[in-house]
Amino acid sequence: MKYIYYPGCSVQHTGRMLDHSFKAAWKALGHEASELEDWNCCGATAYMSIRELTSHALAARNLALAEAEGADVVMTGCPACYLVLGKTNDYFKQDEDFASKIRAALQAAGLDYTGKVEVRHILDVLVNDIGLDTVREKATRPLEGLKVACYYGCQLTRPYGRFDDKEDPVLLDRFVEAVGAAPVPYPLKTKCCGGMVMNTEAEKVLPLARELIACAEENGADCILVACPLCHFNLDYYESEVNQRYGTSFRVPVVYFTQLLGLALRLSPRELEIGLELVPSDKVLAKYA
Repeated sequence: MKYIYYPGCSVQHTGRMLDHSFKAAWKALGHEASELEDWNCCGATAYMSIRELTSHALAARNLALAEAEGADVVMTGCPACYLVLGKTNDYFKQDEDFASKIRAALQAAGLDYTGKVEVRHILDVLVNDIGLDTVREKATRPLEGLKVACYYGCQLTRPYGRFDDKEDPVLLDRFVEAVGAAPVPYPLKTKCCGGMVMNTEAEKVLPLARELIACAEENGADCILVACPLCHFNLDYYESEVNQRYGTSFRVPVVYFTQLLGLALRLSPRELEIGLELVPSDKVLAKYA
């Protein structure tokens, strides 16, 4: 099985902590994260609502490049990229007319795609291919005593639910247990953080962030665990604004699941880019460093 890693735009910029920590942890597990060469933006969910076919063609270019490199699986850490690439792949395999249009666009650029690649999220690969037993075995610095609110967000399991339940997912919780930490009850785990709307209408979205952070704190979480760069940005970046707006005093750090994996594998905070978040996690994670 040949895996190839598609970072995507957010994960190489505002979400770079996810990118760096995944690569470091993947290597510590005994693998190399071969990055797709000359990858481009997946087309994003916003662009798909404006020029759907063009967006699919952008996504398909990445699939074509991966297929040309002999990859069986394109894995990505961004749920939006995962959704867009996966949707394009599904349509390509299910609709001959769609596939014909996409292949024509690709061939005009000297590429082609035949549908041999699968699209998967890195959580899916870590849990179902690497396996939680392997994670437990290699997690020689278990994160005992750390209480975690596992926040899945909207797009990790919906609309498809390929590797977890759509409305009541559990794999992040099982993952947290495998690295020695304890998931706390978190009933808002699939509620939307507001997504890109936070950038244009923060007034409407701040109540969502407040509710998500409050729920984590009320359930005794030391941190909120995410698998999405946009969820991380909205909760981490806007937590101080939530406090100003509502008179709260939240100090709940937001971390990536790959960062906790790296700590359990005895990687350093620097390797995992721990410390770049705006709500400091050092007090919570210091004893595991």
